[in-house]
This record gives sequence, structure tokens and C-alpha cells, in this order.
Amino acid sequence: MGNRLDEAMKIRPVHDIDAAVTVPGSKSYTQRALIAAALADGRSVLRHALISEDTQYLAAALRQLGAAIEQKGNTLVVDGVDGRPEAPSGPIGMGNNGTGLRLLTSVAALCYGTVTIDGSPRMRQRPIQPLIDALSTLGVQAESLRGNGCPPVRIRAEGIPGGKTRLDAGLSSQYLSALLLAAPYAAGEVTIRLQGSLASQPYVDITIDLMKTFGVRVVRQDEKTFTVPSSQAYVATDYVVEGDASSATYFMAAAAICGGSVRIANIRQDSLQGDLRFCNILKTFGCIVQLSDSGLHVEGPLTNHRDLGFDLGDVPDLVPALAVVSAFRRGKTRLGNIGHLRVKECDRISALATELRRIGATVEEKDNEMTVQGIAYRGGDIACYNDHRIAMSFAVAGLAIEGISITDPDCVKKSFPDFWQTLQALS
Repeated sequence: MGNRLDEAMKIRPVHDIDAAVTVPGSKSYTQRALIAAALADGRSVLRHALISEDTQYLAAALRQLGAAIEQKGNTLVVDGVDGRPEAPSGPIGMGNNGTGLRLLTSVAALCYGTVTIDGSPRMRQRPIQPLIDALSTLGVQAESLRGNGCPPVRIRAEGIPGGKTRLDAGLSSQYLSALLLAAPYAAGEVTIRLQGSLASQPYVDITIDLMKTFGVRVVRQDEKTFTVPSSQAYVATDYVVEGDASSATYFMAAAAICGGSVRIANIRQDSLQGDLRFCNILKTFGCIVQLSDSGLHVEGPLTNHRDLGFDLGDVPDLVPALAVVSAFRRGKTRLGNIGHLRVKECDRISALATELRRIGATVEEKDNEMTVQGIAYRGGDIACYNDHRIAMSFAVAGLAIEGISITDPDCVKKSFPDFWQTLQALS
């Protein structure tokens, strides 16, 4: 992971950017590919994988369950357990990796023995009860050890019998992805029926796409019902991880607020990653955006300063970058349907509102939305709340405003360890 950055990172403003950058591999695809490869029979090779704090936590956890995982640069070589993970001798720690902890909870149910999965103090405040309830309906003994619906989680595992279950995925699509990823190794067919709305639908599309690549079929009977037929297994695969669209949003935002041009070569035109919706939002703001076989090209500056609003329920990870861009528009920007951001690495709505006001923007915060109006004009020491996306988004603001410092630069290691070097390339 490299040396820790203990001092605040002072950002130097730039203007009229003209840069080409490469973003790391997709965190969503890397974590799902790690699980599929770890459960497969044989050796998988995951190329251009994201090597970050989150993925290292997950890889270490999968090793505890019996998979052999070797890192060679940004390639991961995985020897799987053929659907038979081993119960570890001690608890599994997942740090602040919410996606990994939830996905692993279902995988751990395939063991035979007791598995305890825990996380950081913040992770112990993030809900997982809907997943526990759904697993219980499928015949798995799982519980929140503190009785509050959050980690640590204990699974008294004897495999997943299968059957039908209902799932409340209104707070997180990760609950559904967790059930889908483990379902091929259940004793019988698994059918999941959603109750209410589904947060962040594109991440479920990513899960199903990844499972198909590794040889497993998911039948979507309607928009709320998913079935994984029995007697399926992941096939060891040589897999190339596409670039991370969430990481790309920061550099797209830089072109928008500073003017100039940013090119990102490793973003796929046919990607299922929902955060590429940022392309259309920036077009609405007046930027020139082109996505082709050669990658993504964004040209600023912002020219549309009318009042605008967006429903962002499916794309929570682009909200921090969008909120910062909105602080450089004279009109109001309403960011709607974002209540689930309150249970991320921090309460992102509150954190964004606080730090946007610090740099001079006007912000109205509600339970499920926020409205941002610029123009941001002053520097300040940005609190990061141990949240990588807060740090990276406000670093972009520092490219346009003198005097912005990021107080916890090290937290970007969660998803983008080389962020500061990549940001420097813009100057």
C-alpha cells in the first residue's frame, strides 16, 4: 500500500487543462471477479485489477476461506476452492470495505463451521440486517452479534440450502449482489424477490454481467425477481478488468470546472458502470463529452448555469464529484434521491454540505436530497471524514480555487492509491 501520507495535501490550482490520464481498474468488477475466481475450480487470472485497500482486505479474507491469491503488479492470480470454502480459524476483518463485507457474508454461508466477519468502527454502524434476514429465509443461521443489524456478523454455516427469499434492497444493492454471487453453490435453486425499491441498479447489472463471464446464468423473471438455477459453478477465467468509472468522474470534473481537456483511455464505451451517466450530466452543463472505442474525452468549461435537478438513486458514487462541480455553477443544482449516501463510509450528504459551505457554496440539505449553488470562491482545510470520495472530489475543487488543503490524503488508498500522482499529471 506504500507509505502513509500524514501531512495535509495542498492543492495547486491549474487552468486550461490538457492531459491524458489512466484510472485504476474498476473496484466493483475487481471485487466481484475475486469472489467468482475464488469459488471457481482452477486458476483464474485477473488482469488490470484494482490493487487498493478495499481489494486487499477482500483478497486476504478469501485466503482465509482457502483460496490461493497471488499479486503480480496489477494482476491477481487466483486458485479457487471449487465451491467449497473453508471456515477460517479466526474472525475475518474487512476494515471499512462495505461492499466486500456484504459480499463475503453470503460466501461465508457456503462454509461448514462458524464464521465471524467484522469491520472498522464505521463499518459497525452500516446496516446489513436485510441480507441477514434473506439468508435466514434460505436456511442460513446468521446474526448481527450486537443485535443492531450491523457488523460484526456471525454465520453458523452449513452451506446454503436454497429456496425462495424476499429482500429489502432499498438501502444497498450490495445485499442482492451478495446473494446472487453465492447462489450458484446453493443445494437448490435460489429465487430472490425484491421488496420495495432497489438502490443502485447498475451495480446489480455489473454482478450479473460478471457472473455470466465466469459461466453462471441468472434468470431475471421481472424487474423484482431474480433466479439462479441450481447445479451451476464458476469457470476459471482469464479476465481483464475495465477502468473504474467512479474514479474517472474526478478527472471529468476537473475539465468541467477548470476548462481544457482531459482524456481517459481505459474507459469502455460499452461499460455497464452507472457512473458513466456523469457524461450526460456534464453535457447538460455545457461541456463537450465524447465516449468512443478510444476512451473518454471531456472538454470544459461549464456554460449552462440554469437551475437543474437530477435523480441520482442509481449512481451514488458520482454524487461527490457532481456536488463539487455544482459548486461552480451560478444556478441551483438539485441532487435528488440520495438518502442512501448517509450510510456510506460517512454520512456523505452531511459531509458534502459542510465542506461545500466551507469553500463558499450555498447548500440546502434534506433527508434525501441536497441543493447546491455556487460560485465557490475560497480555500480551506477540507475534512475528509475518512472517506476517499470526499477527499478526491474536493481535491478537484482545489484545482480551481487557491488555498484548498486535503487534511487526510491517505484515505484515497481505499480505492485509488495513485490518485495524487494522477492528479498531478493534470498540471
